Amino acid sequence: MPLDPQADALLRLFSDMGFPGFAALGVEEARGLFGAMELPPREPVAVVEDRVVHGPGGDIPVRLYRPDVRPAPPLVVYFHGGGWTIGSVDSFDPVCRALANRAGCAVLSVDYRLGPEHRFPAAVDDACAPTVWAAAHAAELGADPERLVVAGDSAGGNLAAVVALQARDAGGPPIAFQYLIYPATDLRSDDWPSYRENGEGYFLEQRDMEWFVDNYLASRGHAEDWRVSPAAAASHAGLPPALIQTAEYDPLRDQGEAYGDLLRAAGVPVRVTRYPGMIHGFMSFIDALDASKTALDETAAQLRSALEKPAVA
Repeated sequence: MPLDPQADALLRLFSDMGFPGFAALGVEEARGLFGAMELPPREPVAVVEDRVVHGPGGDIPVRLYRPDVRPAPPLVVYFHGGGWTIGSVDSFDPVCRALANRAGCAVLSVDYRLGPEHRFPAAVDDACAPTVWAAAHAAELGADPERLVVAGDSAGGNLAAVVALQARDAGGPPIAFQYLIYPATDLRSDDWPSYRENGEGYFLEQRDMEWFVDNYLASRGHAEDWRVSPAAAASHAGLPPALIQTAEYDPLRDQGEAYGDLLRAAGVPVRVTRYPGMIHGFMSFIDALDASKTALDETAAQLRSALEKPAVA
């Protein structure tokens, strides 16, 4: 379908602001600009608490959001987007608040290390360590250790998929569900129709993806590693059920949907929803894009269905 009118208005706003695309900026300038983008209002959440988790590379800041629900809700470990280069717990604070409130879940947002200062596998290490910690400390956080979810958008969706694979292969922690929002799942090639169709003019561009990958990987050969390209894993059997959301006008659309096909072929229950007329990053613009609210509502329904505990007689 045509570009959604709300998405088109947002792109025009970025153009009027003189946004040149991330690849045209230096790393610090891109981080500053991304952090300064207007955020939607921050929804009140019953508990918002900053903590620190020890990881293999040092302390990892995390932020807990817990809505006022009883009994102990599921716990979502969330990894933000930003091409493994930009973004932070602060810049994705509105998304995590909205997710916690709509899904009735506790959310633990992870401030993993970024490239190019900290290249692969730093982000993977910083994603796995808080997940293991969250499973061990869920009760302390007021959440249910038996309903652990990994989630993330874009680069964060990549990390969530990798953590799910790592947990399966390591024998734990047990992950009940994976929620992947327009994830990067296969960096071995950019020969995707969606790269050719949407590689320019729709917020995230192909040149931006190349810039992000160069900041993340010390060598392009690392793209063959399943911890970079989860699609490259030898097997996808035994992974937790998944919800994958993609955007029609997104260069990453096809690899996200292809990952859903891999999971389905391996016998993993998966729902893949393409949001028509939408651009990469649409989830972050809750006030500007109705599709963001729709996607959050879909997520809440899927999590409740997948994680609902049977009533106790």
